[in-house]
Amino acid sequence: MTKKPKVTVIGSINMDLTVQTTIMPKQGETVLGDNFATYPGGKGANQAVAAARLGADVQMLGAVGNDVFGKDLVHHLQNEGIDTSAIARSEKEATGTATIILSNQDNRIIVAAGANKEVTPSYIQDHLERIQESDIVLTQLEIPLETITYLSELKKDLDVPMILNPAPYQPLPASVIEAFDYLTPNETEAELFKKELQEDRSEDKWITTRGSEGVTIYKDGELVTVPSYDVTVEDTTGAGDTFSGALATQLAEGYSIEQAVQTANAAAALSIMKKGAQSGMPDQASVEQFLRDQGGSSL
Repeated sequence: MTKKPKVTVIGSINMDLTVQTTIMPKQGETVLGDNFATYPGGKGANQAVAAARLGADVQMLGAVGNDVFGKDLVHHLQNEGIDTSAIARSEKEATGTATIILSNQDNRIIVAAGANKEVTPSYIQDHLERIQESDIVLTQLEIPLETITYLSELKKDLDVPMILNPAPYQPLPASVIEAFDYLTPNETEAELFKKELQEDRSEDKWITTRGSEGVTIYKDGELVTVPSYDVTVEDTTGAGDTFSGALATQLAEGYSIEQAVQTANAAAALSIMKKGAQSGMPDQASVEQFLRDQGGSSL
């Protein structure tokens, strides 16, 4: 049996609380809502699920509260085949949440980081051996920036490729950007970083997702677009996380950037054909079949 690529995801674990209403409440106003639902979320957990479904051996480094949401989320990740033994259970902070109000095709979101704040440099230090044994590390910006900075400082001593999905956007020191092997911003984030840096930067590490316009990468010093797939869009939620998880898996397998992006595009295309972030994420067999149907190479 072929050894699975070992992907370590360091990031956020949230419970998404979603309520639908026909009337967006004004300040001080109470309105009646319609449907309410809870969904597993957090960019870190989303990307871990995407990687696991595509065949990676995934371990999740993160933190939840010692509460019902935390227990449910850890159990959910375990059901996806993800190693959750390193997830911290905070006694001080509640599990992170995203409260989402949906109304007339608009939304307002309030994120409470909660236990995600406890993914600190000292927590990373406690799990260095796990990181060192990985084929690739994937992280995002829903954990403390000091932790991202610490990971970038460790990079020179760790012989492990690292991907930073720089979302949600926040300014980053040039030294942090330089340390990571790959960065996967969307088009808006890429433009913000371009304005922020205002200097030449290593182009080959930037993998920029542009929705229906495809993904731009640098190949032999030239900007190249890997096209996206034309599919019927049901829900774009989680497409970026699906892309990042798939990309990490493919790179850990040893595929080239171009091949990895092609497969990650296929996974993202399948994810937007279904509702929900994690619920729409495809498995390995589905991506293989999709690529065959499109006349491309399989995994």
